[in-house]
Amino acid sequence: MTLEDRRDDGREVVERRVLHAGKVFDLVGENVRLDADDAEPVVREFLDHPGAVAVVVMREGPDGEEIALVDQYRHPVRAVLWEVPAGLLDVAGEDYLTAAQRELAEETDLRAERWDVLVDYFTTPGGSDESLRVYLARDVSEVDAADRHDRADEERDMTLRWVTLDDALAGVHAGRIHNPSAVVGILATASARASGWSVLRPADAPWFR
Repeated sequence: MTLEDRRDDGREVVERRVLHAGKVFDLVGENVRLDADDAEPVVREFLDHPGAVAVVVMREGPDGEEIALVDQYRHPVRAVLWEVPAGLLDVAGEDYLTAAQRELAEETDLRAERWDVLVDYFTTPGGSDESLRVYLARDVSEVDAADRHDRADEERDMTLRWVTLDDALAGVHAGRIHNPSAVVGILATASARASGWSVLRPADAPWFR
């Protein structure tokens, strides 16, 4: 039997309400019957999120494969975190890969010719419907100076750092890297490398979201 998550849209949502309409995501409440025989629905509150994409961008360095990390201040946790380039799916109708390519260029001034899917995951399925896809981007070059993005807010002070995949992996295991997309992406990249990259999926692979 294949180990695989399954979609289940059969639970009756009796009522849905927006508890707070936010800038990026809303807090919603739903009354849902977990079983058709339940007389009373249960209340579930969660973040209604547009979803996001992230990119592990990799090149061959003098000491082996290197990945690009950016540091960004994250106010909810009061910390500057090392992250992989990432961004929201907040442009209506935008293709997932196009969004990832845009975010890579905006945050790192880089482009890539080769794209594969590393991993898909729900960030906090007990409290948010956010789904995130992590791509592996290779064959990297710099964006022309005239086409570079003007960064604002927390992105203004971001710095780009190339580190070996082995050093990044060690940072995850040592508890020095905490951003979820970075942790998941680094571990997935190391796993894919160990398989000879045979587990990578095409950039347009179906996404369970």
